[in-house]
Amino acid sequence: MDDLKIVAAEVRACKLCGLAPTRKNAVPGEGPENAEVMLIGEGPGFNEDQQGRPFVGPSGQFLTELLASAGFKRSEVFIANVVKCRPPSNRDPQPDEISACRAYLDRQIALINPKIIITLGRFSMARWFPNERISAIHGRAKNTEGRIVVAMYHPAAALHNPALRQPLEEDFKRLREILADAQKKAAPPASKKPANTEPEEKSGGAEQLSLF
Repeated sequence: MDDLKIVAAEVRACKLCGLAPTRKNAVPGEGPENAEVMLIGEGPGFNEDQQGRPFVGPSGQFLTELLASAGFKRSEVFIANVVKCRPPSNRDPQPDEISACRAYLDRQIALINPKIIITLGRFSMARWFPNERISAIHGRAKNTEGRIVVAMYHPAAALHNPALRQPLEEDFKRLREILADAQKKAAPPASKKPANTEPEEKSGGAEQLSLF
């Protein structure tokens, strides 16, 4: 049976693309298997490659602050990337690299089955919002594949461009509201009392109306 530990072990041994020879550590992702929120970034950076953990550099510290502003602990969410190894010099991940890692990410999503996926940056956004611009759709919730997906700016982008910081912070502050809405929609409908199937009685020539 598949589980997150098996996926992580396969990622650490993976040689499916050209990133494998240049990495120090693959970065499978981390978080609880029952996480209701899953955050998906683009790829590991220098600090992540050194430690084998996602979002541990400056952008990771900022992400932890953003989660706290929404009332979440980092330990409550699952954090991953579209590619599991650091692209050299932190360049953008290439299509073949994203494709090589896709099966690992698919398995993680299936195992966790989060209520909400937060895409961080345009490369993770592109999977669920193809041909969209992050500046136009950030913070908007989309119901797809049985869950809610929200595109947000990458924390690193907000650190490099202060103009993006406020919209990113505002989007994160809505996270609890988005989760509550997702939980409400996922809740089974309240059972209805069965309709009265007894023969209707008449009294004084007037029909008694059923209450149900």
